[in-house]
Amino acid sequence: MSETLLEVKDLAKHYPVRKGLILAKQVGTVRAVDGVSFSLNRGETLALVGESGCGKSTTARLVLRLIEPSAGSIGFEGVDVTRITGAAQRAMRRRMQIVFQDPYASLNPRLTVADAIAEPMVVHGIGDAASRRKRVEELLSLVGLRSFHAQRYPHEFSGGQRQRIGIARALSVQPDLVVCDEPVSALDVSIQAQVVNLLKDLQRRFGLAYLFIAHDLAVVKHVADRVAVMYLGQIVETASKQDLFAAPKHPYTRALLSAIPHPDPERRGQVKPLGGDLPSPLNPPSGCRFHTRCPFAQDRCRTEVPELRRLAPGHEASCHFAETLPDAGLNFAGGLSENAAKRLALYARARAA
Repeated sequence: MSETLLEVKDLAKHYPVRKGLILAKQVGTVRAVDGVSFSLNRGETLALVGESGCGKSTTARLVLRLIEPSAGSIGFEGVDVTRITGAAQRAMRRRMQIVFQDPYASLNPRLTVADAIAEPMVVHGIGDAASRRKRVEELLSLVGLRSFHAQRYPHEFSGGQRQRIGIARALSVQPDLVVCDEPVSALDVSIQAQVVNLLKDLQRRFGLAYLFIAHDLAVVKHVADRVAVMYLGQIVETASKQDLFAAPKHPYTRALLSAIPHPDPERRGQVKPLGGDLPSPLNPPSGCRFHTRCPFAQDRCRTEVPELRRLAPGHEASCHFAETLPDAGLNFAGGLSENAAKRLALYARARAA
């Protein structure tokens, strides 16, 4: 079988805006997702990052066909998911599961944990009642819970425990692809680390592919293999995690990375924070959509749409001047500056003496 599991091409979701007494007249179009393309290999984690409102979660739901796309194709092992219906669509959905952002809202408060985890198996006709009970106990153990938790209800658990239940439910039908829609953003920082480590352990154990939606780049740096940066419904940069954090090419990516808190005081404030508000997808700017907030914008950016082009192996960016932008002034890959490292070494020697 091909190494590529998911192939998304020119995916779009447009919402018509209507007005009038019977809403018959269309006066505009909200371009929530507008021509997104990416691929995902087996056992790989692709992080989709960007500001709130850029279209990350809409893209995730389009991939699963929880909402219908306006255009484009979604290839899963060579089969266009947008063209299948009925039993074929249900069989495909068994292999594509999702972990939602809010673990409490995504669990039925009237179902016990056992029933919630077993429900996907019931829907897809997997096993009998006895085998499903055994599978539920195995899944609870996998995600760090105990068998007696199976008879409790969602309100009896903490946020981190509820997210573990959501992960167990997603794994119950043995999927190949799991969409993680900001799975740790609603959790405390210490719990975030536990859930992220759990996801990585499960990926190694079962060979899962993750489409990981996030806005916290510190989490992305820990969990992702590749990163795709979205802005106003479009992908503006894709690269491996190492390349993106070490040498971001798009000004928007630089702005996102510069917002990460850094422990070295010499690095703070070296990049000016991104100003302005995200433009409306109802009326996106002409040319490069980022030019209204870009510190490097020129006349060409206001009129000509930049292509997502290859700058290095595995590294693409949609910026007219990506090769000529000045040095970012930050080592996004991490680590302390030389002076800070020297001060820490002197401090450690003084403490030892």
